[in-house]
Amino acid sequence: MAEAQNIPVGSATAGQIAVAAESTVATRMSAPPSFDVADFPVPHGREEEWRFTPLERLRGLHDGTATATGEGVKVDVQAPGGVTVETVGRDDARLGKAGTPVDRVAAQAYSAFEKASVVTVPKEAVLTEPIRIAVHGQGGVAYAHQIIELGAFAEAVVVIDHTGDAVLAANVDYLLGDGAKLTVVSVQDWDEKAVHVAQHNALVGRDASFRSIVVTFGGDVVRLHPRVSYAGSGGEAELFGLYFTDAGQHQEHRLLVDHNTPHCRSNVVYKGALQGDDAHAVWIGDVLIEAKAEGTDTYEMNRNLVLTDGARVDSVPNLEIETGEIVGAGHASATGRFDDEQLFYLMARGIPEQEARRLVVRGFFAELVQQIGVADLEERLIAKIDEELEAAVA
Repeated sequence: MAEAQNIPVGSATAGQIAVAAESTVATRMSAPPSFDVADFPVPHGREEEWRFTPLERLRGLHDGTATATGEGVKVDVQAPGGVTVETVGRDDARLGKAGTPVDRVAAQAYSAFEKASVVTVPKEAVLTEPIRIAVHGQGGVAYAHQIIELGAFAEAVVVIDHTGDAVLAANVDYLLGDGAKLTVVSVQDWDEKAVHVAQHNALVGRDASFRSIVVTFGGDVVRLHPRVSYAGSGGEAELFGLYFTDAGQHQEHRLLVDHNTPHCRSNVVYKGALQGDDAHAVWIGDVLIEAKAEGTDTYEMNRNLVLTDGARVDSVPNLEIETGEIVGAGHASATGRFDDEQLFYLMARGIPEQEARRLVVRGFFAELVQQIGVADLEERLIAKIDEELEAAVA
């Protein structure tokens, strides 16, 4: 078999400034997964998994002082015919099947929710319209649990749209049967004071395909933890992310792909743009290839575009390999300022400066927006990017 291909961290395209990434493997530094809040000490910010997060802005989600209120969030599910939408109690066997909480907030969310929402696509069903889940914050505190389950050989697209104002801690589980194909678009378009902390767990069946597109624009603090594991060989996972971090915002995406089964693939691409004082984006990309996961093929990449002074990016790709019998493995991370040469090139051809900036940023995000495959949502996100850019020059 081919040797692991370790792509040098910091390899950058022309005009970009590489950022040195850390070699620490966070998967071995966090507490063992548990459903019990008591198994996780209250974080103080010195822990590896919390050192980038502004704990004082989590509004009590991390220490148990945030009490759920009735007006926390309103959830509305629109699904095509044949799809089952249920509200279940804590004794449902599907709860926790996709993954176990890995930090105190996720464990708190699992312990505190009263009812879970379950959306089930029956086996062999191929949906021609997306399932749309609208999560609207109403100013309160909420703990939630959502399950998306696809039967064998089913195919579906799910859009989870977060808007409004809330303090929300949630676990979201994706269960893919053998041969199933699921695309999930999670949009964080919160109001400016919202706080959103969530763990996303995907369990990918044999020969199944999972595609996740995470889009983060709004909120004061957004901290998401997508995780993938495999229930059978031949599984594929693609994790894409797009984030636009404005002045004062903290947006943190912490990923783990656990290759725990032979002959599976994964591909991770996250891109972010930042502007304004104290804009802070964090991307942690962990890939673990266990000793039994022979034939793994994996790659992860993070790119960041800094549009103004005063913004900060922390990008940490981690790759841990326990077997040499793999197809390939690599990672890359780079951050760069806005390319003045590209801007000059466009302006020299008669394009106004503001329009030229818009074109460059659109081009930076284009490959990820095109992965969504939902026309109205793609148009909305392009419009949101334009709105962010216009706000910067207003």
